Amino acid sequence: MTERDDASGVETERPKASTRHLAGATPAAKRVAGARRNPSVVGYEQSAPQWLRAMAGWSWRILVVIAAIALVFWATAKVLLVFIAVFLALVFTAVLRPVVNGMSRVMPRGLAVALSLIGAVLVVLGLLTYVGFSVAGQWTRLGEQFNVGIQAILELLESSPLHLTVTNEDVQGWLDQAQQWISENSSEIASQALSSASSVGLVFMVLALATFCTVFFLSRGMEMWGWFLNQIPSRMRESWYIGGGVAWYTFSGYTRGTVIIAAADGVLAVIALLILGVPLAAPLAVLVFIGAFIPLIGAPLAMVIAMIVALAANGVVNAILVGVVIALIGQFEGHILQPLVMGKQVSLHPVVVALSVTGGTLVAGILGAVIAVPLIAVAWAVFARLRHVDPPTDLAQLETAVGPPEVAAAPARDDDEE
Repeated sequence: MTERDDASGVETERPKASTRHLAGATPAAKRVAGARRNPSVVGYEQSAPQWLRAMAGWSWRILVVIAAIALVFWATAKVLLVFIAVFLALVFTAVLRPVVNGMSRVMPRGLAVALSLIGAVLVVLGLLTYVGFSVAGQWTRLGEQFNVGIQAILELLESSPLHLTVTNEDVQGWLDQAQQWISENSSEIASQALSSASSVGLVFMVLALATFCTVFFLSRGMEMWGWFLNQIPSRMRESWYIGGGVAWYTFSGYTRGTVIIAAADGVLAVIALLILGVPLAAPLAVLVFIGAFIPLIGAPLAMVIAMIVALAANGVVNAILVGVVIALIGQFEGHILQPLVMGKQVSLHPVVVALSVTGGTLVAGILGAVIAVPLIAVAWAVFARLRHVDPPTDLAQLETAVGPPEVAAAPARDDDEE
C-alpha cells in the first residue's frame, strides 16, 4: 500500500496495518505477535522442553559417530592383514626415520634406506641367534634343575599349612593321561599344525608387505603426504596438515619411546637374571622386551614366567628375588624412563590406558592390546590440537558473580508471589 506526501508529492509505501504497530517492537514482542496470528507456532516451540530438544540433537549426532566408527571397524576386520602390515610399516618407519635422516646427509636417501633396513634385519637376526644358542647351551642343565625344582615345590606344598600332597605317582599319572590324550587327538593336532604352517606363511607375507611399504614411507613419505593433501579441498588442507603432523609426532614419539624403554628393560633384566643365576636369562630378557610393548599386562606376565623358571631351577628365595628385581625395573621404567623418553608426547591418564588396553583386548585380543594405546593417543592428540577450547573457569570469579554453591543451588523466587 502506498500513500502520497502532500508537501513533496512523493509516493511512499506504507506498512500494513497488521504490522505497523511492530515497527519499533523488540524481537520477543514480534514473536509473541506472530504466535497470536499463528497459534501453531506456540505448540511447535513449546511442545518439548529445551533440554530435551538439545539432547535429541546430540543423540542423533552421537549415533552417526558410532555408526561411522563401527563401519571403520568392520572394514578393518575385512582387510585385517593389510591393516597389520601398514601398522607395522608405520612402526618401522617411526623407528628408522631418524637413522635414515642422519645417513641421508652424507649419502643418497635411497642408499640410506637400504642400509638402515639391512642393519635392522641383521640386529634382529643376531638377537634371535644369540637367544637360540643360549637356549641350546643351557637346555640340558635346565632340565635337571627343573626336576629338582619341581620336587622342591612338591615338598613345599606338602609341608605348607594346606598339606597338599602330590606324589611322583600322581605326576606320572598326569603324564600318562597327557600322552593318551595326544594319541587320541593326533588327527586334530596334525590339522592344527597344518593351519599353523599356513599362519607362518601369512606372517611372512605380512612382514614382506610391511617392509615394502616401509621402503616407500622412508624414501618418499613426504611426497606421498603432499599428494594426499592435494586430493582434498583447499579449505580443508590446513586442518589436515596440522592434524597429520600432530598424529605422526605422537605416534612416532610413542613408538620410539616404547622401543627404547623395552630395550632398557631387557638389558636390565638380563643383567639381574645373570647376577641371580637364573637359567635362560637371555630368552627371559627377550620376553621382557616383548612384554614392554603391551601396556599394563605385558611386564607382569614376563615377571611371572621368569619367577616360575627361577622357582623351578633355584628355589623359592631366588624366585622371590627375581620378582622383587623385576618389580623394581618396572618402577624405574614408570617413574624415570617414561617421563624422560616420552615426555609429553603421549599424555594419557593411567585410567585411560587401562580402559584402552582392556577394550582393545576384548575386541581384538593381543593385537588390540598392542595397538589400542597408540591409536587412542593419536586420536586424542589430534582432537586436542584442532578443537577450540573456551577459557578455563575461575571458581573465585563464579562465586563472586553468582554466590556460594549453596546460594546458587537455591530455587529462584518469583517476584509476583511477593
